[in-house]
Amino acid sequence: MKAHTRTLGLFALLSLVAAGCRSGGPYGHTARYEALSDEERAVSGAREYDPVMYGREPEKWKAGRAVFFGIVTSRAPGPAGAAYLTLSVRRLEPRNLCANGNDEDTCRVTVSDKDFGVAHARVMLTGEDDNGDKSVGTGSLVRVVGRFDQSPDPGDGAPVLRAEYFRHWPRHFYVTRASNDHMRQ
Repeated sequence: MKAHTRTLGLFALLSLVAAGCRSGGPYGHTARYEALSDEERAVSGAREYDPVMYGREPEKWKAGRAVFFGIVTSRAPGPAGAAYLTLSVRRLEPRNLCANGNDEDTCRVTVSDKDFGVAHARVMLTGEDDNGDKSVGTGSLVRVVGRFDQSPDPGDGAPVLRAEYFRHWPRHFYVTRASNDHMRQ
C-alpha cells in the first residue's frame, strides 16, 4: 500500500509541476506576456526602442541593441534574401486581453492601439514565417531585436533595424487594446 501511495503522491506532484509550467505556446495564449526562452536570451541587454529618444540620440541607439514590437504595414524583398518590413511601432500592454477570464487559451498578446512611429526591419524568414497562411505579412505582429543600420530608410527616413531575433504573431493571433470592448483582462 505504501508503494501505491508514493506513486499517487508522485503523480500529484508531477501534475502540479506540469500545471505550473504551462506555456502559452508560440502565440502566447496566457494572461500575461511570456517570452520564449530563446527570446529572453535575445532581449537580454537590449534597450526598449523609444522613437523620441532615437530622434534625439541616433548614434547612441546605433551603438547598442534595441527591441520593439511592431505591426507590419508592408513587406518587400530586402537585401541578401531578407524580408524588408515596414512596422507601426507599438507598446506591449501589461496584461493580455482574454475572451474568457477562466480560460487562458482565449488570451491574446495585446499591444497598444496607438502607433509610436514607423521603423523598418530586415528579417531573415524561413518556413511558415516566410510562406503560407501564417506567414509574416501586412497585419502581422512581430517583436524584433537587433541593431540599427547607420543609414535610415531612403524613402521615409525612418530607422532600419537588422534583426538578430524575431518573434511573429500572424494576423488575428494577437489583439490591440481596441479589443477591450469584447475581451477583458
